[in-house]
Amino acid sequence: MSKETAELRVDGMSCSHCENAVKKALGKIPGVSSVSVNLDDGTVAVEYDASTADIGQLKAAIAGEGYGVM
Repeated sequence: MSKETAELRVDGMSCSHCENAVKKALGKIPGVSSVSVNLDDGTVAVEYDASTADIGQLKAAIAGEGYGVM
């Protein structure tokens, strides 16, 4: 098990609904252990098991909710 933390910049998040949508989408990915959203600076910190999940999956889940992600 290889724990990693990724901090992603997300465009378009502005409210608690946005925060919950992103958290829910990321929480469905096997290996994700925690998600922290900062609406003020538009970032999401994700702790995940790199042997199970990868950064591409994280970005795809956020994009799937309609947000831009870098």
